[in-house]
This record gives sequence, structure tokens and C-alpha cells, in this order.
Amino acid sequence: MEHTASKELPGAVRRRRMLSLIREREFMRVSDLSRIFGISEVTVRSDLDHLAFTSPIQRVHGGAIVLDGQVKAERSFEQSEVTAVDEKAAIGVAAAALVSSGDSLIIDVGSTTTAVARAVARRRDLEDIVIFTNGLTIAMELESEIPRFTVILTGGTLRRQQHSLVDPFAKLILEQVHVTAAFIGCNGVHLDEGITNINLPEAAVKSSMVKAAERVVVVAEGSKLGRISMVRCAELSDVDVLITGRSAPSELVDPIRDLGVKTTVAG
Repeated sequence: MEHTASKELPGAVRRRRMLSLIREREFMRVSDLSRIFGISEVTVRSDLDHLAFTSPIQRVHGGAIVLDGQVKAERSFEQSEVTAVDEKAAIGVAAAALVSSGDSLIIDVGSTTTAVARAVARRRDLEDIVIFTNGLTIAMELESEIPRFTVILTGGTLRRQQHSLVDPFAKLILEQVHVTAAFIGCNGVHLDEGITNINLPEAAVKSSMVKAAERVVVVAEGSKLGRISMVRCAELSDVDVLITGRSAPSELVDPIRDLGVKTTVAG
């Protein structure tokens, strides 16, 4: 829920609400805080300077972030997989509908992208699909479809939290390929800050995936819209298609469409 305040709001109360927003979203821009609280950017900067001395936030260019240890903990794959199950399944079906026989794909790690992999596997009409992935769960979902599909793991260092493969080596293969489409998961989709993710190693790999694809398809449940996480993976201008779910508020979907990103609300 958007916080609002007037110029008459006591400074201490305003700063508490400001801190709550920064903790909730992990990063807030000075310009956004100015708009939300109805105060000048000069006053916002003063408030952030005060909070940086008294609270677990850090001033960065253009805004403030929560300090390490205060960022929302990254959920494991198993925790994410059991949330918004129907919405993710619907997103997966919509994403799989974009695939044609003979395509080459990248399918990113994550619970929503795993739903994409499942839906692609159920497309019995598809043949000669080559799929690159950095997700062990993705590879396992697709294993039964060999030799109809060719499944290639990027290699790299294994992250236990998401069963993902990251650098060193994960990006080396991605820098050598050019695919029809990349299906990318994320922790946040924001009009200004673009596509963001909670952890640095996977964000770096996602950026390489975006560069390797003719068409970039971001899959994100509705709760991800309007959120900003720690690391930018791509600008919205890099995204060709966004597929989200019915929980996505129309006031967040419409401005993304207005930017020229083809946006589908699945389900």
C-alpha cells in the first residue's frame, strides 16, 4: 500500500514511515519519496541523511537502500514453489504458447520459470527445441522430453538456495549463444528501475541471458510488479514481453504497456 503524508506531518513520523517504505521495498528513490510524502527533494535528502545515522539504511546515489542483513531474506526455491501456484501455472501456459517447433530458448532459474518449463514440456506438438538453462530444477522438468528437446546446462558454481548455476563459467556459454527467446524470472518489475533481482550472482547471469536472446520474455507473478530489489538485470526497454498474473494491479500494468512492452495478464 502506498504511504501518503502531507507537508504538516511531523518530521519524526514522516521519517518512520519513510524507513518503513525503504525496508519494504529495499530501495527507494529520492524522487519517489518526494512524491509520496508531498515534500521537496531537499527535505527528503535531509530525512535520509538523518535515517542513515539512526537506522539500518545506507544512502546511495538517487536514494537509499537497506543495509546488508536487513534486506528481506532470499526465499528458497521450495518456499517460492508453494506460493501463488495457480497464478504461476497460468503464467507458464501463456509463456509456453509463445514457443514454436525449431526454437532455441533460455529458461532462467526460479519457481515461475519452472512453471514455464512444465508447460513447454506439455506441448506435445513441439519438436526440435534446444533449451539452455542455469536451473537444475528446470533441467529435471525437461529431462523426460529428451530427445524431443535438447537440454543444455550452463555449468558454473551451484547455489543451494535456488539450485542455480552461476559464475564462474555460467556466463561463458551464454556469451557464445544466440537464442530465439529467453524466459527470465525476477524479484521486481518497476517502471523506472526495470527488472531487478535479490542476489548478485544470479542477476549477473540474467543480464547475460537478456543479451543472448532475440526476444526477452519476463515472467513475474503480480506481487512482483512495482517492487525494486537489489540488483538491476535489465531495463524495461530490453523487455519484449511481460507475462504476469491476475494479482497484478491494473495501475501497475497499464504504464508498462504504455512503454511499449507487450503485457499479458494470464489466467
